[in-house]
Amino acid sequence: MGKKKEKETTLGPEDGVDVKTQKMIEGIPAPDGGSSTALSLRPKGGAGAGFLPGASDPGAGLVRKEAPQQIKPVWHAPWKLMRVISGHLGWVRALTVEPENRWFATGAGDRTIKIWDLAAGTLRLTLTGHISTVRGLAVSSRHPYMFSCGEDKMVKCWDLESNRVIRHYHGHLSGVYSLAIHPTLDILVTAGRDGVARVWDMRTRTNVMVLGGHQGTISSLITQEADPQVITGSMDSTIRLWDLAAGKSMAVLTHHKKSVRALCSHPKEFTFASGSADNIKQWKCPEGAFMQNFEGAGGIINTLSANEDDVLFSGADNGEMCFFDWKSGYRFQRMDTTAQPGSLDAEQGVFCSTFDKTGLRLITGEADKTSKFFVPGKRA
Repeated sequence: MGKKKEKETTLGPEDGVDVKTQKMIEGIPAPDGGSSTALSLRPKGGAGAGFLPGASDPGAGLVRKEAPQQIKPVWHAPWKLMRVISGHLGWVRALTVEPENRWFATGAGDRTIKIWDLAAGTLRLTLTGHISTVRGLAVSSRHPYMFSCGEDKMVKCWDLESNRVIRHYHGHLSGVYSLAIHPTLDILVTAGRDGVARVWDMRTRTNVMVLGGHQGTISSLITQEADPQVITGSMDSTIRLWDLAAGKSMAVLTHHKKSVRALCSHPKEFTFASGSADNIKQWKCPEGAFMQNFEGAGGIINTLSANEDDVLFSGADNGEMCFFDWKSGYRFQRMDTTAQPGSLDAEQGVFCSTFDKTGLRLITGEADKTSKFFVPGKRA
């Protein structure tokens, strides 16, 4: 009996094979006696799935690009509550640490700014002058000045040697929600409910530039040395990167679906993160390229902070606090803040946060009218 003829399999376009190439290969006659040495095409998902269609020999074939490897998360110590500082009579909405790491300042809904000793946690001073909630604070590293802004449309410059207001910056049409000092230039950037970021000459009080373009309240703002020197996050769910020399936006990032309430830049890398009710995203400067999502945070993100050890902290309106590894995006810790005795359950929100200059202490400002200190624990 003759050998049963093997069933020929024809590869088609659905296998990723060009029809003309297939016909050309089929036209090559098989030599007498042995098996065919004609070129063979490998279907997608077949034995040669690792090679491009048309590769005859695994050794000679072009290998597909491997999928990008997931970055392995670095181990970080879990953070724990060390101290609770109370003294304000309203929600703590603003925080800043002095450049020499000796004291920190808090601003709250009781219209006051309080200066606290960072090591002992004791109250040093209470500054009054705002007539509404204080929403932003910043201490200059090159001048003995502290700047504050609030829902009363005021931006004030405090002389830290005499503890009094020496300048007012007039121009905002509504509440001022965020402010930042430029790291190298003598300028101050403020933004708020009027949807514009205003650039001020620190000494002459001149409003040198108005950065307009957002369709809603600007709730967060960061400045840095290199372009983009100003980054703003708005309730219109966009982030804008600003070119200060040209006075216009270099890029508009529209990835978020909800209001962008928090921004923070990495102390060492040229990257930044943005927080919204939908998720937390990481971006690369200067072009604003999207890098990754930080998965696992719930609630509306009110604040983000990062330290040099690649720890990203997020605080939400429902009291949820998450700690992420900056490089991999892995959430290594999640906990809920505890409202102080006598507080309502609704007063669990975390509004602001900052790491001190060493990065080993995290300070949060919360809805139960307290500031809380968190420190990393030791490895078990």
